Amino acid sequence: MNVADFLIVLGSVLLAVILIVLIAFLIYMLAFDRSQKSHSILRNYPLLGRIRYFFEKIGPEMRQYWFNSDTEGRPFSRDDYEHIVKSAKYSRDVIGFGSKRNFEEEGFFIRNDMFPKLNEELKVDKEGKVLTKKYILLKDPLFAQREEKREDEEANAYLLHDDEAVVIGPALEHPFVVKGQIGMSAMSYGSLGDRAITALSEGLALAKGAWMNTGEGGLSPYHLKGGVDIIMQIGPGLFGIRDKQGGVDWEELKRKSEIPEIKAFEIKLAQGAKTRGGHIDAEKVTPEIAAIRKVEPYQSIDSPNRFREFADVPSICEFIEKIRAHTGKPVGMKIVIGGNDSAEELAKYMKETGKGPDFITVDGGEGGTGASYQELIDSVGLPIKSALPILAATLKKYGVRDRVKIIASGKLFTADRIAIALAMGADLVNIARGFMITVGCIQTLKCQSNICPVGVATTDPDLQKALVIDEKKYRTANYLITLREGLFRLAAAAGLDSPVHFQPKHVMYKDDKGVVTSLEDILHEIEGQTAAREQADIKLRQKRTRPIGV
Repeated sequence: MNVADFLIVLGSVLLAVILIVLIAFLIYMLAFDRSQKSHSILRNYPLLGRIRYFFEKIGPEMRQYWFNSDTEGRPFSRDDYEHIVKSAKYSRDVIGFGSKRNFEEEGFFIRNDMFPKLNEELKVDKEGKVLTKKYILLKDPLFAQREEKREDEEANAYLLHDDEAVVIGPALEHPFVVKGQIGMSAMSYGSLGDRAITALSEGLALAKGAWMNTGEGGLSPYHLKGGVDIIMQIGPGLFGIRDKQGGVDWEELKRKSEIPEIKAFEIKLAQGAKTRGGHIDAEKVTPEIAAIRKVEPYQSIDSPNRFREFADVPSICEFIEKIRAHTGKPVGMKIVIGGNDSAEELAKYMKETGKGPDFITVDGGEGGTGASYQELIDSVGLPIKSALPILAATLKKYGVRDRVKIIASGKLFTADRIAIALAMGADLVNIARGFMITVGCIQTLKCQSNICPVGVATTDPDLQKALVIDEKKYRTANYLITLREGLFRLAAAAGLDSPVHFQPKHVMYKDDKGVVTSLEDILHEIEGQTAAREQADIKLRQKRTRPIGV
Protein backbone atom coordinates (compact mmCIF):
# COMPACT_ATOMS: atom_id res chain seq x y z
CA MET A 1 0.00 0.00 0.00
CA ASN A 2 1.48 3.30 -1.04
CA VAL A 3 1.28 6.51 0.99
CA ALA A 4 -1.68 7.89 -0.99
CA ASP A 5 -3.76 4.76 -0.41
CA PHE A 6 -2.84 4.78 3.28
CA LEU A 7 -3.98 8.38 3.67
CA ILE A 8 -7.26 7.61 1.89
CA VAL A 9 -7.96 4.68 4.21
CA LEU A 10 -6.97 6.71 7.29
CA GLY A 11 -9.17 9.60 6.23
CA SER A 12 -12.10 7.27 5.61
CA VAL A 13 -11.71 5.67 9.04
CA LEU A 14 -11.48 9.07 10.75
CA LEU A 15 -14.53 10.31 8.88
CA ALA A 16 -16.48 7.18 9.85
CA VAL A 17 -15.47 7.60 13.51
CA ILE A 18 -16.51 11.26 13.48
CA LEU A 19 -19.88 10.39 11.92
CA ILE A 20 -20.48 7.60 14.45
CA VAL A 21 -19.59 9.91 17.36
CA LEU A 22 -21.80 12.68 15.93
CA ILE A 23 -24.74 10.31 15.41
CA ALA A 24 -24.30 8.88 18.92
CA PHE A 25 -24.21 12.39 20.36
CA LEU A 26 -27.35 13.41 18.47
CA ILE A 27 -29.18 10.28 19.67
CA TYR A 28 -28.09 11.00 23.24
CA MET A 29 -29.26 14.66 22.98
CA LEU A 30 -32.53 13.49 21.40
CA ALA A 31 -33.18 11.15 24.32
CA PHE A 32 -32.07 13.75 26.84
CA ASP A 33 -34.33 16.47 25.40
CA ARG A 34 -37.29 14.07 25.32
CA SER A 35 -36.84 13.13 28.98
CA GLN A 36 -35.94 16.49 30.55
CA LYS A 37 -38.75 18.35 32.33
CA SER A 38 -37.63 21.99 32.29
CA HIS A 39 -38.36 23.04 28.68
CA SER A 40 -41.63 22.17 26.95
CA ILE A 41 -40.30 23.00 23.48
CA LEU A 42 -37.39 20.57 23.82
CA ARG A 43 -39.70 17.74 24.92
CA ASN A 44 -41.83 18.13 21.80
CA TYR A 45 -39.14 19.30 19.38
CA PRO A 46 -35.81 17.87 20.54
CA LEU A 47 -32.68 19.26 18.90
CA LEU A 48 -34.74 21.62 16.72
CA GLY A 49 -35.78 23.49 19.85
CA ARG A 50 -32.11 24.16 20.61
CA ILE A 51 -31.87 26.19 17.41
CA ARG A 52 -34.75 28.28 18.69
CA TYR A 53 -32.96 28.92 21.99
CA PHE A 54 -29.76 29.80 20.11
CA PHE A 55 -31.53 32.51 18.11
CA GLU A 56 -33.25 33.74 21.27
CA LYS A 57 -29.84 34.03 22.92
CA ILE A 58 -28.35 36.16 20.17
CA GLY A 59 -31.56 38.14 19.70
CA PRO A 60 -30.40 41.30 21.55
CA GLU A 61 -27.25 41.51 19.43
CA MET A 62 -29.17 40.90 16.20
CA ARG A 63 -31.69 43.62 17.06
CA GLN A 64 -28.98 46.05 18.13
CA TYR A 65 -26.92 45.73 14.96
CA TRP A 66 -29.39 44.58 12.29
CA PHE A 67 -33.08 45.05 12.98
CA ASN A 68 -33.56 48.10 15.20
CA SER A 69 -33.60 51.38 13.30
CA ASP A 70 -31.00 54.03 14.12
CA THR A 71 -33.38 55.70 16.57
CA GLU A 72 -35.17 52.71 18.16
CA GLY A 73 -32.73 51.06 20.55
CA ARG A 74 -33.00 51.35 24.34
CA PRO A 75 -31.60 52.56 26.69
CA PHE A 76 -29.49 54.32 24.01
CA SER A 77 -30.30 54.15 20.32
CA ARG A 78 -27.66 53.45 17.71
CA ASP A 79 -27.61 57.17 16.86
CA ASP A 80 -27.15 58.10 20.53
CA TYR A 81 -24.35 55.59 20.94
CA GLU A 82 -22.53 56.55 17.75
CA HIS A 83 -22.79 60.25 18.58
CA ILE A 84 -20.92 59.65 21.84
CA VAL A 85 -18.35 57.35 20.24
CA LYS A 86 -17.58 59.72 17.37
CA SER A 87 -17.25 62.69 19.70
CA ALA A 88 -14.88 60.71 21.90
CA LYS A 89 -12.80 59.08 19.18
CA TYR A 90 -12.65 61.73 16.47
CA SER A 91 -13.36 64.85 18.56
CA ARG A 92 -16.07 65.70 16.02
CA ASP A 93 -19.82 65.85 16.38
CA VAL A 94 -20.96 67.06 12.96
CA ILE A 95 -23.54 65.20 10.88
CA GLY A 96 -24.76 65.60 7.31
CA PHE A 97 -27.93 65.90 5.24
CA GLY A 98 -30.46 66.48 8.00
CA SER A 99 -31.95 65.57 11.35
CA LYS A 100 -33.40 62.14 12.13
CA ARG A 101 -35.61 63.65 14.81
CA ASN A 102 -39.34 63.19 14.28
CA PHE A 103 -40.53 66.80 14.27
CA GLU A 104 -44.18 65.69 14.39
CA GLU A 105 -43.69 64.47 17.95
CA GLU A 106 -43.89 66.66 21.02
CA GLY A 107 -40.67 67.95 22.52
CA PHE A 108 -38.49 70.83 23.66
CA PHE A 109 -36.67 73.19 21.30
CA ILE A 110 -34.04 75.84 22.03
CA ARG A 111 -35.17 79.30 20.99
CA ASN A 112 -32.68 80.87 18.58
CA ASP A 113 -31.97 84.60 18.49
CA MET A 114 -32.19 86.63 15.30
CA PHE A 115 -28.74 88.01 16.03
CA PRO A 116 -26.59 85.24 17.53
CA LYS A 117 -23.33 85.92 19.31
CA LEU A 118 -20.12 85.81 17.33
CA ASN A 119 -17.44 83.40 18.50
CA GLU A 120 -15.25 86.27 19.65
CA GLU A 121 -18.14 87.58 21.77
CA LEU A 122 -18.43 84.37 23.80
CA LYS A 123 -17.35 84.67 27.42
CA VAL A 124 -15.11 81.61 27.51
CA ASP A 125 -11.79 81.03 29.26
CA LYS A 126 -9.52 81.50 26.28
CA GLU A 127 -6.45 80.42 28.27
CA GLY A 128 -7.81 76.96 29.03
CA LYS A 129 -6.07 74.57 26.63
CA VAL A 130 -6.05 70.78 26.58
CA LEU A 131 -3.43 68.46 25.06
CA THR A 132 -5.28 65.39 23.85
CA LYS A 133 -5.22 62.80 21.05
CA LYS A 134 -7.83 62.09 18.41
CA TYR A 135 -8.24 59.77 15.43
CA ILE A 136 -8.31 60.85 11.81
CA LEU A 137 -10.29 58.54 9.50
CA LEU A 138 -8.30 57.86 6.31
CA LYS A 139 -10.30 55.08 4.62
CA ASP A 140 -13.43 53.13 5.52
CA PRO A 141 -13.62 50.20 3.03
CA LEU A 142 -16.50 47.73 3.08
CA PHE A 143 -14.54 44.46 3.41
CA ALA A 144 -11.46 45.59 5.31
CA GLN A 145 -10.72 47.29 8.60
CA ARG A 146 -10.92 51.07 8.42
CA GLU A 147 -7.64 52.94 8.20
CA GLU A 148 -7.06 55.56 10.89
CA LYS A 149 -4.22 57.45 12.42
CA ARG A 150 -4.02 59.00 15.86
CA GLU A 151 -2.60 62.46 16.20
CA ASP A 152 -1.96 64.97 18.96
CA GLU A 153 -4.29 67.92 19.30
CA GLU A 154 -4.22 71.09 21.35
CA ALA A 155 -7.85 72.04 21.90
CA ASN A 156 -9.70 74.79 23.71
CA ALA A 157 -11.13 73.31 26.90
CA TYR A 158 -14.25 75.51 26.65
CA LEU A 159 -14.21 76.33 30.34
CA LEU A 160 -16.34 79.02 31.91
CA HIS A 161 -14.81 82.45 32.38
CA ASP A 162 -13.46 83.02 35.90
CA ASP A 163 -16.23 85.58 36.51
CA GLU A 164 -18.90 82.96 35.82
CA ALA A 165 -17.48 79.91 37.56
CA VAL A 166 -20.08 78.01 39.60
CA VAL A 167 -19.24 78.17 43.31
CA ILE A 168 -20.72 75.60 45.69
CA GLY A 169 -20.64 76.67 49.36
CA PRO A 170 -19.16 80.15 48.80
CA ALA A 171 -19.18 81.02 52.51
CA LEU A 172 -17.34 77.87 53.58
CA GLU A 173 -13.69 77.47 54.46
CA HIS A 174 -13.19 75.31 51.35
CA PRO A 175 -15.75 76.23 48.65
CA PHE A 176 -15.92 74.10 45.51
CA VAL A 177 -15.23 76.24 42.43
CA VAL A 178 -16.32 74.62 39.14
CA LYS A 179 -15.35 75.98 35.71
CA GLY A 180 -17.14 73.35 33.65
CA GLN A 181 -20.83 72.55 33.98
CA ILE A 182 -20.50 68.81 33.29
CA GLY A 183 -19.13 66.10 35.57
CA MET A 184 -19.23 62.35 36.05
CA SER A 185 -22.15 60.91 37.97
CA ALA A 186 -21.76 58.42 40.79
CA MET A 187 -20.02 55.19 39.71
CA SER A 188 -18.40 53.02 42.37
CA TYR A 189 -15.25 50.99 42.14
CA GLY A 190 -16.61 47.45 42.21
CA SER A 191 -19.45 48.29 39.87
CA LEU A 192 -16.79 49.49 37.43
CA GLY A 193 -13.33 47.95 37.27
CA ASP A 194 -10.13 49.69 38.27
CA ARG A 195 -9.10 50.31 34.65
CA ALA A 196 -12.40 51.99 33.81
CA ILE A 197 -12.28 54.20 36.91
CA THR A 198 -8.63 55.09 36.21
CA ALA A 199 -9.29 55.95 32.55
CA LEU A 200 -12.23 58.15 33.57
CA SER A 201 -10.23 59.87 36.29
CA GLU A 202 -7.31 60.62 33.98
CA GLY A 203 -9.56 61.64 31.08
CA LEU A 204 -11.64 64.05 33.16
CA ALA A 205 -8.46 65.54 34.59
CA LEU A 206 -7.10 66.04 31.04
CA ALA A 207 -10.23 67.96 30.06
CA LYS A 208 -10.01 70.18 33.17
CA GLY A 209 -12.88 71.85 34.98
CA ALA A 210 -14.77 68.61 35.67
CA TRP A 211 -15.38 66.37 38.65
CA MET A 212 -16.13 62.73 39.32
CA ASN A 213 -18.47 61.26 41.92
CA THR A 214 -17.17 58.18 43.75
CA GLY A 215 -20.53 56.48 44.09
CA GLU A 216 -21.55 54.96 47.40
CA GLY A 217 -18.79 52.32 47.24
CA GLY A 218 -16.26 54.72 48.79
CA LEU A 219 -13.13 56.46 47.60
CA SER A 220 -10.73 54.13 45.77
CA PRO A 221 -7.12 54.85 44.75
CA TYR A 222 -8.31 54.64 41.13
CA HIS A 223 -10.59 57.65 41.58
CA LEU A 224 -7.48 59.58 42.64
CA LYS A 225 -5.25 58.47 39.75
CA GLY A 226 -5.85 61.49 37.54
CA GLY A 227 -5.96 64.18 40.20
CA VAL A 228 -9.46 65.25 39.12
CA ASP A 229 -11.82 67.01 41.54
CA ILE A 230 -13.94 64.53 43.47
CA ILE A 231 -17.35 64.53 45.13
CA MET A 232 -17.31 61.69 47.65
CA GLN A 233 -20.70 60.08 47.95
CA ILE A 234 -21.92 58.67 51.25
CA GLY A 235 -24.64 56.04 50.97
CA PRO A 236 -26.72 54.33 53.70
CA GLY A 237 -23.96 51.72 54.09
CA LEU A 238 -21.49 54.50 55.02
CA PHE A 239 -18.83 52.74 52.95
CA GLY A 240 -15.41 54.29 53.36
CA ILE A 241 -16.25 56.21 56.54
CA ARG A 242 -17.82 53.53 58.73
CA ASP A 243 -16.54 52.13 62.01
CA LYS A 244 -16.56 48.48 63.01
CA GLN A 245 -20.10 48.77 64.36
CA GLY A 246 -21.39 50.18 61.07
CA GLY A 247 -21.76 53.76 62.30
CA VAL A 248 -20.00 56.92 61.13
CA ASP A 249 -16.27 57.10 61.90
CA TRP A 250 -16.01 60.86 62.21
CA GLU A 251 -12.22 60.80 62.41
CA GLU A 252 -12.04 58.81 59.18
CA LEU A 253 -14.40 61.31 57.55
CA LYS A 254 -12.10 64.13 58.60
CA ARG A 255 -9.09 62.27 57.18
CA LYS A 256 -10.92 61.82 53.87
CA SER A 257 -11.77 65.53 53.78
CA GLU A 258 -8.08 66.40 54.02
CA ILE A 259 -7.39 64.69 50.67
CA PRO A 260 -6.91 67.65 48.31
CA GLU A 261 -8.90 66.10 45.44
CA ILE A 262 -12.05 65.74 47.56
CA LYS A 263 -13.98 68.96 47.08
CA ALA A 264 -17.42 68.03 48.45
CA PHE A 265 -19.51 65.28 50.02
CA GLU A 266 -22.88 63.99 48.80
CA ILE A 267 -25.41 62.09 50.91
CA LYS A 268 -27.25 59.63 48.71
CA LEU A 269 -30.90 59.25 49.64
CA ALA A 270 -31.90 57.67 46.33
CA GLN A 271 -31.07 57.43 42.63
CA GLY A 272 -33.47 57.36 39.73
CA ALA A 273 -33.02 53.70 38.84
CA LYS A 274 -33.10 52.32 42.37
CA THR A 275 -34.65 53.89 45.42
CA ARG A 276 -33.24 51.08 47.50
CA GLY A 277 -30.12 49.77 49.16
CA GLY A 278 -27.57 47.46 47.58
CA HIS A 279 -26.21 43.95 47.97
CA ILE A 280 -22.77 42.55 47.15
CA ASP A 281 -22.09 38.82 47.18
CA ALA A 282 -19.35 37.60 49.48
CA GLU A 283 -17.05 36.41 46.68
CA LYS A 284 -16.97 39.92 45.22
CA VAL A 285 -15.81 41.49 48.49
CA THR A 286 -12.09 41.13 47.84
CA PRO A 287 -9.56 42.34 50.43
CA GLU A 288 -9.02 45.49 48.35
CA ILE A 289 -12.73 46.33 48.10
CA ALA A 290 -13.19 45.47 51.79
CA ALA A 291 -10.41 47.88 52.75
CA ILE A 292 -11.91 50.66 50.63
CA ARG A 293 -15.40 50.14 52.04
CA LYS A 294 -14.25 49.47 55.62
CA VAL A 295 -15.90 46.04 55.82
CA GLU A 296 -14.77 42.46 56.34
CA PRO A 297 -13.45 40.65 53.23
CA TYR A 298 -15.39 37.77 51.68
CA GLN A 299 -18.55 38.55 53.62
CA SER A 300 -21.68 39.68 51.81
CA ILE A 301 -22.65 43.34 52.20
CA ASP A 302 -26.19 44.61 52.45
CA SER A 303 -26.70 48.35 52.26
CA PRO A 304 -30.02 49.50 53.76
CA ASN A 305 -32.44 51.46 51.59
CA ARG A 306 -32.39 54.34 54.08
CA PHE A 307 -29.88 55.85 56.49
CA ARG A 308 -30.28 54.75 60.08
CA GLU A 309 -28.78 58.07 61.22
CA PHE A 310 -31.83 60.15 60.26
CA ALA A 311 -35.49 59.67 59.34
CA ASP A 312 -36.84 63.15 58.57
CA VAL A 313 -35.86 66.54 57.20
CA PRO A 314 -34.66 68.09 60.49
CA SER A 315 -32.41 65.12 61.31
CA ILE A 316 -30.85 64.94 57.84
CA CYS A 317 -30.14 68.66 57.97
CA GLU A 318 -28.45 68.16 61.34
CA PHE A 319 -26.43 65.33 59.81
CA ILE A 320 -25.39 67.64 56.97
CA GLU A 321 -24.39 70.36 59.42
CA LYS A 322 -22.24 67.90 61.37
CA ILE A 323 -20.43 66.68 58.23
CA ARG A 324 -19.86 70.27 57.13
CA ALA A 325 -18.47 71.17 60.56
CA HIS A 326 -16.05 68.22 60.48
CA THR A 327 -14.83 68.83 56.94
CA GLY A 328 -15.19 72.52 56.13
CA LYS A 329 -16.34 71.47 52.67
CA PRO A 330 -19.70 71.63 50.85
CA VAL A 331 -22.23 68.91 51.59
CA GLY A 332 -25.07 68.00 49.25
CA MET A 333 -27.75 65.38 48.90
CA LYS A 334 -28.90 63.17 46.04
CA ILE A 335 -32.65 62.74 45.72
CA VAL A 336 -35.38 61.47 43.43
CA ILE A 337 -38.50 63.60 43.00
CA GLY A 338 -41.64 61.50 43.24
CA GLY A 339 -44.36 64.15 43.19
CA ASN A 340 -45.22 67.86 43.16
CA ASP A 341 -44.64 68.20 46.90
CA SER A 342 -41.51 66.04 47.25
CA ALA A 343 -39.20 68.97 48.10
CA GLU A 344 -41.71 71.09 50.05
CA GLU A 345 -40.72 70.08 53.57
CA LEU A 346 -37.00 70.41 52.84
CA ALA A 347 -37.31 73.87 51.27
CA LYS A 348 -39.56 75.11 54.07
CA TYR A 349 -37.18 73.85 56.75
CA MET A 350 -34.23 75.47 54.99
CA LYS A 351 -36.04 78.80 54.98
CA GLU A 352 -37.02 78.57 58.65
CA THR A 353 -33.67 77.42 60.04
CA GLY A 354 -30.99 78.51 57.57
CA LYS A 355 -29.74 74.92 57.57
CA GLY A 356 -29.60 72.46 54.70
CA PRO A 357 -27.47 71.23 51.80
CA ASP A 358 -25.10 73.31 49.68
CA PHE A 359 -26.20 71.44 46.57
CA ILE A 360 -28.92 69.00 45.56
CA THR A 361 -28.41 66.34 42.92
CA VAL A 362 -31.75 65.43 41.38
CA ASP A 363 -31.71 62.15 39.48
CA GLY A 364 -34.41 61.33 36.95
CA GLY A 365 -36.11 57.96 36.74
CA GLU A 366 -34.45 57.36 33.35
CA GLY A 367 -31.03 57.26 35.02
CA GLY A 368 -28.87 54.15 34.90
CA THR A 369 -27.58 51.66 37.45
CA GLY A 370 -25.23 48.75 37.80
CA ALA A 371 -28.07 46.58 39.05
CA SER A 372 -31.66 47.11 40.12
CA TYR A 373 -35.16 45.69 39.70
CA GLN A 374 -37.45 46.24 36.72
CA GLU A 375 -40.30 47.67 38.79
CA LEU A 376 -37.98 50.26 40.35
CA ILE A 377 -36.20 51.17 37.11
CA ASP A 378 -39.41 51.60 35.12
CA SER A 379 -41.96 53.01 37.54
CA VAL A 380 -40.46 54.73 40.60
CA GLY A 381 -39.44 58.39 40.41
CA LEU A 382 -40.23 61.11 37.88
CA PRO A 383 -38.08 61.65 34.77
CA ILE A 384 -35.66 64.56 34.92
CA LYS A 385 -37.69 66.99 32.77
CA SER A 386 -40.55 66.69 35.25
CA ALA A 387 -38.49 66.45 38.44
CA LEU A 388 -36.08 69.32 37.79
CA PRO A 389 -38.70 72.09 37.36
CA ILE A 390 -40.53 70.90 40.48
CA LEU A 391 -37.37 71.09 42.58
CA ALA A 392 -36.32 74.48 41.19
CA ALA A 393 -39.81 75.96 41.61
CA THR A 394 -40.12 74.70 45.20
CA LEU A 395 -36.74 76.13 46.24
CA LYS A 396 -37.62 79.42 44.55
CA LYS A 397 -41.01 79.55 46.28
CA TYR A 398 -39.38 79.43 49.71
CA GLY A 399 -36.62 81.89 48.79
CA VAL A 400 -33.73 79.42 49.18
CA ARG A 401 -32.88 78.77 45.52
CA ASP A 402 -29.85 81.08 45.58
CA ARG A 403 -28.36 79.16 48.53
CA VAL A 404 -28.39 75.83 46.74
CA LYS A 405 -26.79 74.66 43.50
CA ILE A 406 -28.76 72.04 41.55
CA ILE A 407 -27.02 69.18 39.74
CA ALA A 408 -29.28 67.34 37.28
CA SER A 409 -28.80 63.82 35.94
CA GLY A 410 -30.76 61.41 33.77
CA LYS A 411 -29.64 60.72 30.17
CA LEU A 412 -28.27 64.25 29.69
CA PHE A 413 -25.59 63.04 27.31
CA THR A 414 -25.82 65.64 24.50
CA ALA A 415 -25.30 69.39 24.53
CA ASP A 416 -28.92 70.19 23.66
CA ARG A 417 -30.26 68.01 26.47
CA ILE A 418 -27.87 69.74 28.87
CA ALA A 419 -28.87 73.21 27.67
CA ILE A 420 -32.56 72.42 28.25
CA ALA A 421 -31.76 71.13 31.75
CA LEU A 422 -29.87 74.35 32.50
CA ALA A 423 -32.86 76.36 31.31
CA MET A 424 -35.12 74.29 33.57
CA GLY A 425 -33.12 75.29 36.63
CA ALA A 426 -29.97 73.17 36.83
CA ASP A 427 -26.60 74.77 37.52
CA LEU A 428 -24.59 71.66 36.65
CA VAL A 429 -25.21 68.22 35.16
CA ASN A 430 -23.94 64.71 35.82
CA ILE A 431 -23.37 62.03 33.17
CA ALA A 432 -22.64 58.35 33.83
CA ARG A 433 -23.43 56.07 30.88
CA GLY A 434 -22.12 58.56 28.33
CA PHE A 435 -18.73 58.40 29.99
CA MET A 436 -18.96 54.60 30.23
CA ILE A 437 -19.35 54.50 26.45
CA THR A 438 -16.19 56.60 26.02
CA VAL A 439 -14.15 53.90 27.78
CA GLY A 440 -15.59 51.05 25.74
CA CYS A 441 -19.14 50.17 26.87
CA ILE A 442 -21.12 48.56 24.02
CA GLN A 443 -24.46 48.21 25.85
CA THR A 444 -24.48 44.46 26.38
CA LEU A 445 -26.68 45.21 29.44
CA LYS A 446 -24.71 42.82 31.66
CA CYS A 447 -23.48 45.34 34.24
CA GLN A 448 -24.94 43.30 37.10
CA SER A 449 -23.19 40.06 36.10
CA ASN A 450 -19.46 40.94 36.38
CA ILE A 451 -18.94 39.49 32.88
CA CYS A 452 -18.80 42.75 30.89
CA PRO A 453 -17.09 41.64 27.66
CA VAL A 454 -15.24 44.94 27.16
CA GLY A 455 -13.82 45.19 30.67
CA VAL A 456 -15.80 48.23 31.85
CA ALA A 457 -18.43 47.02 34.37
CA THR A 458 -16.36 44.16 35.77
CA THR A 459 -13.53 43.54 38.21
CA ASP A 460 -12.46 40.36 36.39
CA PRO A 461 -8.75 40.93 35.60
CA ASP A 462 -8.89 38.88 32.39
CA LEU A 463 -11.86 40.79 31.00
CA GLN A 464 -10.33 44.10 32.03
CA LYS A 465 -7.38 43.48 29.72
CA ALA A 466 -9.61 44.70 26.89
CA LEU A 467 -9.57 48.24 28.32
CA VAL A 468 -6.40 50.19 27.53
CA ILE A 469 -6.23 53.20 29.83
CA ASP A 470 -3.86 55.28 27.69
CA GLU A 471 -6.29 54.92 24.80
CA LYS A 472 -9.60 55.48 26.55
CA LYS A 473 -8.64 58.45 28.72
CA TYR A 474 -8.32 60.64 25.62
CA ARG A 475 -11.77 59.58 24.45
CA THR A 476 -13.24 60.64 27.79
CA ALA A 477 -11.54 64.02 27.50
CA ASN A 478 -12.61 64.53 23.87
CA TYR A 479 -16.24 63.72 24.61
CA LEU A 480 -16.37 66.17 27.51
CA ILE A 481 -14.72 68.93 25.50
CA THR A 482 -17.09 68.50 22.55
CA LEU A 483 -20.05 68.67 24.95
CA ARG A 484 -18.80 71.93 26.43
CA GLU A 485 -18.10 73.31 22.96
CA GLY A 486 -21.63 72.35 21.94
CA LEU A 487 -23.03 74.18 24.97
CA PHE A 488 -21.25 77.39 23.97
CA ARG A 489 -22.43 76.87 20.38
CA LEU A 490 -26.04 76.62 21.56
CA ALA A 491 -25.60 79.64 23.84
CA ALA A 492 -24.36 81.68 20.87
CA ALA A 493 -27.35 80.56 18.78
CA ALA A 494 -29.67 81.72 21.58
CA GLY A 495 -27.95 85.12 21.72
CA LEU A 496 -26.07 84.36 24.95
CA ASP A 497 -22.35 84.76 25.61
CA SER A 498 -22.21 81.80 28.02
CA PRO A 499 -24.32 78.70 28.81
CA VAL A 500 -24.64 79.83 32.43
CA HIS A 501 -27.26 82.31 31.19
CA PHE A 502 -29.75 79.78 29.85
CA GLN A 503 -33.19 80.60 31.28
CA PRO A 504 -36.71 79.21 30.78
CA LYS A 505 -37.44 81.87 28.15
CA HIS A 506 -34.79 80.31 25.91
CA VAL A 507 -36.70 77.02 25.53
CA MET A 508 -40.01 76.31 23.81
CA TYR A 509 -42.22 73.25 24.07
CA LYS A 510 -44.18 72.00 21.03
CA ASP A 511 -47.01 69.54 21.58
CA ASP A 512 -48.10 66.83 19.14
CA LYS A 513 -50.61 69.24 17.56
CA GLY A 514 -47.97 71.85 16.77
CA VAL A 515 -49.02 74.27 19.53
CA VAL A 516 -46.00 76.03 21.04
CA THR A 517 -45.62 77.04 24.71
CA SER A 518 -42.71 78.78 26.37
CA LEU A 519 -40.92 76.83 29.11
CA GLU A 520 -41.33 80.04 31.09
CA ASP A 521 -45.12 79.64 30.97
CA ILE A 522 -44.88 75.96 31.90
CA LEU A 523 -42.77 76.79 34.96
CA HIS A 524 -45.17 79.58 35.98
CA GLU A 525 -47.93 76.97 35.90
CA ILE A 526 -45.87 74.65 38.13
CA GLU A 527 -45.19 77.53 40.51
CA GLY A 528 -48.90 78.31 40.53
CA GLN A 529 -49.69 74.73 41.43
CA THR A 530 -47.30 74.82 44.38
CA ALA A 531 -48.85 78.09 45.59
CA ALA A 532 -52.39 76.68 45.25
CA ARG A 533 -51.35 73.55 47.12
CA GLU A 534 -49.95 75.69 49.96
CA GLN A 535 -53.21 77.67 50.20
CA ALA A 536 -55.18 74.43 50.31
CA ASP A 537 -52.94 73.15 53.13
CA ILE A 538 -53.44 76.39 55.09
CA LYS A 539 -57.22 76.16 54.75
CA LEU A 540 -57.14 72.51 55.83
CA ARG A 541 -55.08 73.36 58.93
CA GLN A 542 -57.42 76.22 59.79
CA LYS A 543 -60.41 73.94 59.45
CA ARG A 544 -58.83 71.35 61.75
CA THR A 545 -58.02 73.94 64.44
CA ARG A 546 -61.39 75.77 64.25
CA PRO A 547 -63.47 75.29 67.44
CA ILE A 548 -66.52 73.06 67.15
CA GLY A 549 -69.67 75.02 66.29
CA VAL A 550 -67.82 77.99 64.83
